Amino acid sequence: MTDEYFELELPVAPAVMVGDQILVEGTDIPEQQIESAICRHLGLPEPVAAKKGIIDRLFNR
Repeated sequence: MTDEYFELELPVAPAVMVGDQILVEGTDIPEQQIESAICRHLGLPEPVAAKKGIIDRLFNR
């Protein structure tokens, strides 16, 4: 990393930022959490989590 990058105070990759908020840095994040953060940032209602079906519950998806 360069000194210029550190001066920007950005998170180390891989990272997900929404606006000025760092959601996650260095790990994976579920798509639902990303969608919720984007909606909050835009002032929209958060999406409702989809209900798991019988197959998803059996195979822990």
